[in-house]
Amino acid sequence: MITKQDKNKIRKKRHLRVRNKLQGTAVRPRLNVFRSSKHIYAQVIDDATGTTLASASTVDPELKGNIENGGNVEAAKSVGALVAKRAQEKGIEEVVFDRGGYLYHGRVQALAEAAREAGLKF
Repeated sequence: MITKQDKNKIRKKRHLRVRNKLQGTAVRPRLNVFRSSKHIYAQVIDDATGTTLASASTVDPELKGNIENGGNVEAAKSVGALVAKRAQEKGIEEVVFDRGGYLYHGRVQALAEAAREAGLKF
């Protein structure tokens, strides 16, 4: 039987494998996704300088009042649209998508598609 700790250990191993191939630059930063059971977080990161250029999550005051549950697909869509809007305000059009070792399904997929619809290219 695989426990929750084992699943996270496997995810972290997968994430390291993916991160060895992905690199965010100033021209094309990395859109990173982290999900917990109650919330979802997204950051646009420039790995060259190690800085976060834009971020959004279900705990943001801008979204917190509108979202009933932070751990569902609707909340992920809202976060995806918000992070895309904030990135475009900083002049970022293209990003590299880092799914954080999660499967491209459910909340992660919803966040990515909402960011694409809001104007980010990846």
